[in-house]
Amino acid sequence: MTRRTTSMAILAAASLVALAACGDSGAEAGGDASGAAGGGSSDEVLVGLVTKTDTNPFFVKMKEGAEAKADELGLELQSFAGTQDGDNQSQVEAIENLISAGASGILLTPSDSKAIVPSVQAARDAGLLVIALDTQLEPADAADATFATDNFKAGELIGQWAAAKFEETGEEAKIAMLDLNANGVSVDVARDQGFLQGFGIDVADPAVIGDESDPRIVGHDFTDGAPEGGRTAMENLLQKDPGINLVYTINEPAAAGAYEAIKAAGLEDQVTIVSIDGGCPGVEDVQSGIIGATSMQFPLEMASLGVEAVAQYAEDGTVPEPTDGLDFFDTGVTLITDEPVEGVESEDTAWGLDNCWG
Repeated sequence: MTRRTTSMAILAAASLVALAACGDSGAEAGGDASGAAGGGSSDEVLVGLVTKTDTNPFFVKMKEGAEAKADELGLELQSFAGTQDGDNQSQVEAIENLISAGASGILLTPSDSKAIVPSVQAARDAGLLVIALDTQLEPADAADATFATDNFKAGELIGQWAAAKFEETGEEAKIAMLDLNANGVSVDVARDQGFLQGFGIDVADPAVIGDESDPRIVGHDFTDGAPEGGRTAMENLLQKDPGINLVYTINEPAAAGAYEAIKAAGLEDQVTIVSIDGGCPGVEDVQSGIIGATSMQFPLEMASLGVEAVAQYAEDGTVPEPTDGLDFFDTGVTLITDEPVEGVESEDTAWGLDNCWG
């Protein structure tokens, strides 16, 4: 039996009863189980969206994109989210619920790109198409496909921009690295290592955070991608070296928290912050000078393409295949700054505010 036949057999047999159960379980998993209360028909194609959280504007916009495309294509969407970045168990439960509900496919931004793999394999074995959004699984081929930012390039762009700015002033960099968490999630590693390489630092093993020996790196700390985490991590590293003058952050919420700590220490004129996301609040922080430059992602595009892929799979069993020698579908990245540097392509914050999200 083909995976497509298996998926539709599950859908026909289990849809009415299991969808109601999934709606209840989705709430427990931190999701809103969008569509479950809508009572879709038994032959309606069901697609699941499982994000890291439902509060980060990046995932809010991703959900909006998935909802809009599902409505356009006449699909049913159920949405789930973890309670915080790194909450793998809620994502495991969401996938189990979607398998039981007879979904045709799942769009997943993994909180733990390694630990979630057995659950993804269970979904694929049950005939579901599983597409990773934003964050590749480890290994990448554990999912059927990935629609994502080139996260290494996103980090590299802000690293190149920062290197050029520091070269202009002749100042020696003292760098704080504000990463995501200790799980070694693929997006965290790619952004961190991309920034360091863009800045001109030997990253040693590009698959490992923190093994560099460059004395310009004051240290690494974890933020959970949240403002409070960014503030605490920044406070910790400033205690280690109050001379920090360059801060890399995994995302813009962490950057906002880092700035709070920097401002509280009276060092806002000393420190340059760079980040990744492209949310409207982050672009506004670039415009106001809180962040020097950020790399903009396009989450709505990721979600829309993912929903289209599930619809195609439900129709004829087609599994998307990337081109250009990549192991993922690149949804693009653009550097946003009002202080452009030679040799690094960028757009200003006016463009950024026209294209931001959140």
